[in-house]
Amino acid sequence: MIQAIEDYLALRRTAGFDLSNDEYLLRSYVRFAAERGEGHVRAATAITWASQSPSLAQRDVRLKSVCRFARFARLDDDAHELPPAGHFAHHKVRRLPYIYSDAELERLINAAVALGPPGALRPYTYATLIALLSATGLRVSEALRLRFADLSTEGLVIRLTKFRKSRLVPLHETAVLGLERYLRRRRRWDAGDDHVFVADNGRPLPYPAVHRTFLKLLKTAELRPASGRPRPRLHDLRHRFAVRALQACPSARGAVSQHMLALATYLGHANINSTYWYLEATSELLEGIAAAGEAFYEEVTS
Repeated sequence: MIQAIEDYLALRRTAGFDLSNDEYLLRSYVRFAAERGEGHVRAATAITWASQSPSLAQRDVRLKSVCRFARFARLDDDAHELPPAGHFAHHKVRRLPYIYSDAELERLINAAVALGPPGALRPYTYATLIALLSATGLRVSEALRLRFADLSTEGLVIRLTKFRKSRLVPLHETAVLGLERYLRRRRRWDAGDDHVFVADNGRPLPYPAVHRTFLKLLKTAELRPASGRPRPRLHDLRHRFAVRALQACPSARGAVSQHMLALATYLGHANINSTYWYLEATSELLEGIAAAGEAFYEEVTS
């Protein structure tokens, strides 16, 4: 079974998946099965092995890693059993996003501009970072890793991201102008480093420092969630971009499918299901879906 696992991992890695956790789990499962004298996937064994984890979520992850491998292995050897992927009945609950309004975003950027100390690069860095995240939907880690070589006339080159894939992110002309304005100041700052976003000491911005500063900006901008609303996060700027892009989507059903695929590619989603999640995560989009559904029903029943 170990050779089949090596083949499985090699094939999926050619598609850009890292699979370091899957590799660890599958090797653990193989050792467990070997102790039982088994050379093929057995559903009962996989469930017993997965059940060793303390939490339901972890058991679900362990079992599904074996299920994915079993589907691959059965192509060459149907002696492998396919465990029931939904055995633990765990459903991941994603945190609802906080969608910044235009006015809230403006207050947040103004708070960044007001950061001290006088004459420092810091206020321009944070104002530009927040604006870029809201205009592109980049992950925070992707923005912080940007280097001068990643800036091209076609857009931003995002290298080896969350799913070990690179992509090109085109920029709106207003985003280009804003970034160029910041870079003129940034290049005069003798940082000794080629990261786009640096601290005043010339070193790349560490995420913990960015997070602390962002919490300060929320207080300055007086952004507090209303009762029942989620707390605003820096990552929610990515959610804002996705929701605004979907709200601008053409209403024709064929155009919607193309728009969703383009947005998934632009955001760097490995699975388009991650993009469709926005449709159910925001009340504005759900209202649009309901209206479209009613219009379609009337069309087919009239």
